[in-house]
Amino acid sequence: MTAAVIQTKGLTKTYRMGKISVEALKATDITIQPGEYIAIMGPSGSGKSTLMNLIGCLDVPSEGSLFIDGIDVSTLSENDLARIRREKIGFIFQKYNLIPTLTAMENVMLSMSFAGVNTPERIKRAKKFLNLVDLGHRLDHKPSELSGGEQQRVAIARSLSNQPSLILADEPTGNVDTKAGNKIMEVLEEINHQGKTIITVTHDPNIAQRAHRILHIQDGIVSENHV
Repeated sequence: MTAAVIQTKGLTKTYRMGKISVEALKATDITIQPGEYIAIMGPSGSGKSTLMNLIGCLDVPSEGSLFIDGIDVSTLSENDLARIRREKIGFIFQKYNLIPTLTAMENVMLSMSFAGVNTPERIKRAKKFLNLVDLGHRLDHKPSELSGGEQQRVAIARSLSNQPSLILADEPTGNVDTKAGNKIMEVLEEINHQGKTIITVTHDPNIAQRAHRILHIQDGIVSENHV
């Protein structure tokens, strides 16, 4: 049987500020299978970012376990967590996080260079994924020469460059208009149809309804429903 892409068992995150403890995520058990498309919704301060940071190996749990592709990452060293992030997870941020002095091609190629991918393969993949997001005609354009929607699609291409099994998208349509947002969601759906697992944080119920399942977070407690 194929291992779940994500499985958590009693996943808990507590932040301590002096003598005060804040339980941002409370004993969470979730399972996400390969190829699923999951939306995470909840008000500000509900624990959405905490859950995403844990799944993305950007933070470590206070208690409980987190498995990614069957690997318990809860107790890994920072170097091993960095390897998991590099090899298994693609990140899409609300504010794009593109390097302004680099072209679309160079932005997509950069993360592959950190992963040790050779130059011919970096060029091949960058062109492939920029074509996938309909930006094959914008390869040599810098972020300032692209619209917000185009910049986010460059960010999506970058997230795919190391061929991860999991894509984490944090409010991917938050900084673009409705038309560009719909295009971005169409791209994510196409990526999902090709077999990638997608987890997206969104405040927009219309965006969430496009997922297979919605995880709702309130006061650090996760509940879920099928769309």
